[in-house]
Amino acid sequence: MQLDLIVENARVVTGDPARPAASRLGVWQGLVVGVDEQLDGLATRHRLDARGTLVHAGFNDAHAHSVWFGQSRLDVDLEDATTDEQIYDLVRERADELTPGAWITCAGYDPGHLTTREPDRDGLDAAARGRPVVIRHNTGHAFTVSGSVLQMIGMSEGVAQQPEGGRIHVDGGGRPTGLVEETAMSLVQRLMQPESQEHIGECLRRASAEYAAEGITSVTDAGIAGGWIGHSPLEFAAYQRARAAGHLKTRFQTMVTLDALHPVEGHADDGVLTTLDAGVRTGVGDEWLQIGPTKVFTDGSMLGATAAMTEDYHHCAGEAGYLQQDPGEMRRTSLAAAAAGWSLAMHAIGDAALDFSLEVIAEARERYGRPAMPHRVEHGGVVRDDQIARMAELEVVMAVQPNFISAFGDSVEDRIGPERKKLSYPAGRLLRAGMVLPGSSDRPVAGGRPLDVIQDFVLRLTETGQVYGAHERITVEQALRAYTVGSAQATGWEARKGRLVAGQLADFVVLSDDPREVSSDRIGAIEVLATAVGGRLVHGEHLLDARA
Repeated sequence: MQLDLIVENARVVTGDPARPAASRLGVWQGLVVGVDEQLDGLATRHRLDARGTLVHAGFNDAHAHSVWFGQSRLDVDLEDATTDEQIYDLVRERADELTPGAWITCAGYDPGHLTTREPDRDGLDAAARGRPVVIRHNTGHAFTVSGSVLQMIGMSEGVAQQPEGGRIHVDGGGRPTGLVEETAMSLVQRLMQPESQEHIGECLRRASAEYAAEGITSVTDAGIAGGWIGHSPLEFAAYQRARAAGHLKTRFQTMVTLDALHPVEGHADDGVLTTLDAGVRTGVGDEWLQIGPTKVFTDGSMLGATAAMTEDYHHCAGEAGYLQQDPGEMRRTSLAAAAAGWSLAMHAIGDAALDFSLEVIAEARERYGRPAMPHRVEHGGVVRDDQIARMAELEVVMAVQPNFISAFGDSVEDRIGPERKKLSYPAGRLLRAGMVLPGSSDRPVAGGRPLDVIQDFVLRLTETGQVYGAHERITVEQALRAYTVGSAQATGWEARKGRLVAGQLADFVVLSDDPREVSSDRIGAIEVLATAVGGRLVHGEHLLDARA
């Protein structure tokens, strides 16, 4: 028998309690086949000399937005802007590069980091010289647009009726300011979408290349094909085209948004199911590209004060956020999807939205049994102890993003206050309740390099270095497990991903240092030397020795 690859002179972390470490790892046809003496006497096509470095299961980001992330690399980058004038200058620079009438799109905008007033419609009109401008807020839950865009959507001088589950902000005279949030964003997106499969594929190519360089081998994209998060009704086809063209260096699972599902009639015995045509549902696909749960947006964001809370926002009397839709209709469509075999992934940042989501999931479990892959709740901005107990009882997975803390934890505390901060972005409480904890980033809402997020799991320090919920800190070992085994469990792949043991996919990363051995504040500085998916190097290819 000739193997495809042997990794040698390595410190292999296997994830097998019976044999946690090894020095050699063998790969054949994309799978791990053995370690150390199990490889004795076997020839191989390729060898990788790890030179004493750490070999670990590849990282699995269980909640990201890859098309949006790749697209952000093409947009005007506002991440470092701290004043409205800096933003206007960047818009002017891009306007000089474009033809008249061309759209200017901007990414990386965090209004909480500005030291001046926020940019507005009139300033953007002047900077862009009439070209339409869309600034995507880093939360993903709001746009700031120019007056020319407001004119295109028929809301230039006033708002006759606010959309359900969203808001077009106006000044004291009733004139729109340029800020649109939540479902109101769809009014703007209709002017820009659908985006072409070629463009979506290029965004995926860029995102996947960055993932590979960071040690990411699997990603779940949390919302495609519909809603304010989607890019085209044909979005999954764009993933297929990108894979066929060899542009994907990462395994992908996609969540189709709930509003992209529709009633499909079958036999009278089957009834009318809310699903995709042909009955396509959760689980379709393979280890490279798969359809996961359906994404259900129940509320908004804490930074925008649109996440649905049981108590008012701090210093905002009478403002407790809101649900995205009528709760009765949202419950009906979610349960109809569950009836058709879809797992549910409920975006629920506020604790009121989480109460609603758990009620829906509990009813889905009671009616239709255990799902094909776990029902999930995304983000966990504010989570009470009774809700954690309920999630554990229902076997719900909660995907939290500790990188939000280092990106804008101080701003979040300003919104929710010091008491609810103790309930925010749980991790330690989830593990102590026996729940599955996956690793995820919600990229590009915040930075998503896995080693940085693992450091955030451990340290939980805000952008100014303040501790954010010390009782939720977890160990380095727990954080590494979250980004491997935890994410595999959350996405239905526990049997084939997350460990370097015989029979599992040969997805691994080679690291310059062991995260368990360096100072916790240096985890993010560890270098990713190589990344392999199915035993094939997608980053660090120069390390491979092709001699048989």
